[in-house]
Amino acid sequence: MTSKRSNGSGPATRGRGRGHARRRVGTIAGVALLWSGGVAVAAAAGNHHDEVDTEHIFGITMGSDIGDKGDLELELETFSGIGKRFGTFFSTGTHVHLKYTVTDNLRIAPGFTFGSHRIRGVPGIDDHGEAGLHEASVEVRYKVLDRHVAPFGLTVNVEPIWGLIDEMTGQRTESYGIVASLLMDKEIIPDKLFGAVNLGYAGGASRFLGTRAWGHDSEVAIHGALSWQLMPNVLIGGEARYLRAYDGMGIDRLCGEALYVGPTFSMKLSKVLGLSGTVNYQVAGKAVGDPASLDLVNYERVQALLRLTAHF
Repeated sequence: MTSKRSNGSGPATRGRGRGHARRRVGTIAGVALLWSGGVAVAAAAGNHHDEVDTEHIFGITMGSDIGDKGDLELELETFSGIGKRFGTFFSTGTHVHLKYTVTDNLRIAPGFTFGSHRIRGVPGIDDHGEAGLHEASVEVRYKVLDRHVAPFGLTVNVEPIWGLIDEMTGQRTESYGIVASLLMDKEIIPDKLFGAVNLGYAGGASRFLGTRAWGHDSEVAIHGALSWQLMPNVLIGGEARYLRAYDGMGIDRLCGEALYVGPTFSMKLSKVLGLSGTVNYQVAGKAVGDPASLDLVNYERVQALLRLTAHF
């Protein structure tokens, strides 16, 4: 069981699902519509310009900020995997996290995920449709280096996960996993240009209900991103994510690799509400044993993220 939330929910950060076009266009159009409307709202809110919080400005890639002591935040984050080589594949996972910053360096965020699958005519995966509770988790972040006083920011992210649904097939499972990542960022040009690098690992064990055979898998990920403050409260940028999928929790046997790139955006809708997201396209990759280009066995053709946050 490898979490697609490996990057930021920490990298090994959103990638693997093990196992059309209309849904892809609808997803991208929705992000574009929210972007255009959100810019207008953010511009109207631009009278009060606060310091940039880097956590969510890089898309799936994550910044090192965790908030100040006593901060409470509700996060709704929807991740979609879209498209295989043949057939129809569309999966969603909406992660709900309640984040509490215990100290200036420690944050704890229990959460759960509701998701869905629509699979038709994909070789190697049974046709399936479902929606319901997918997993529960507790995210713990510890800020090792504060980017305001150190050369760069560094936060360690660890997230144990209990899963009920297989991310690729949509079938019911029993699974236990862990996501661990290093989140690094730097303010390159003061108040204008920000950069981030994430290094992550995700691994776990799972079995389909009704069987006794346990399987193990893992993923490693490297993310890099840049974000530019276009106007007060509005940032745009781009990210690149390199993912490698393995059989075995010890990154033993390579299954495939994929490179995703895509634009990112982040905006403050008010002093308490934020909106951010990205659409990532697989531009290179290879599945072991598949002569075709791209890894559409272990990963999707397109991965999209839309995130809404509320601070209390």
